[in-house]
Amino acid sequence: MLRRVGVALSVGLADSLNPSTVGPGLFLATAPKRIRRVTEFTLGVFLVTLAGGIILAIGPGRLLIDLVPHPQGTVRHIIELVAGIVLLVIAAGLWSGRHKLARRELPGRRSDSGSAFIAGASIAGVELPTAAPYIAVIAATEASNSNVPDKILMLTLYNVAFVLPLLAIIGILVFGGNRADRLLTAGGEWVQQRWPAVLAGLLIFVGGLLAVFGGAGLLKQ
Repeated sequence: MLRRVGVALSVGLADSLNPSTVGPGLFLATAPKRIRRVTEFTLGVFLVTLAGGIILAIGPGRLLIDLVPHPQGTVRHIIELVAGIVLLVIAAGLWSGRHKLARRELPGRRSDSGSAFIAGASIAGVELPTAAPYIAVIAATEASNSNVPDKILMLTLYNVAFVLPLLAIIGILVFGGNRADRLLTAGGEWVQQRWPAVLAGLLIFVGGLLAVFGGAGLLKQ
């Protein structure tokens, strides 16, 4: 249980430095009614991503795992190993292209105003099918044969970690006072310049852990 909690939180934190969500969050933080709009955007991202994960974990995901005999041990370790390797490959791609990616403007900086909740939900819905780290968490959770409440708890922990930067933006807006604009501007510049390298490092750490867990488990079979 503790290992699954650690994986869910660590992958969620690694995936949280996502320019597709942090960029619009920073943009909305400089718009009118910014606390309400960033909060609505955060809820849109959180609820859609969580709902999609639950559907995959207790719906199609369950059917896919049921097609494989005896998933309790070997299949779980294979999924962990493959997920770890996938994250390491993604990390390598981010690291190799970090300078080019850092020169791209964060999404949302030039967006027109609209419904923040719908914007967050739309971004989450579009990105869900290609969210490799989240899919890896869903697969690992499904392969663990946990009961439904435990699966929902793991996915909720991932998503809380995933929206942590957005929650931090809300906290700065609420408690930062006159310093909020300066802090958010500095944070936006830091994210713009450093996000590919930082995300690559986090994915290397998480992917390495998953690969070690999966490989060690297979060796013990």
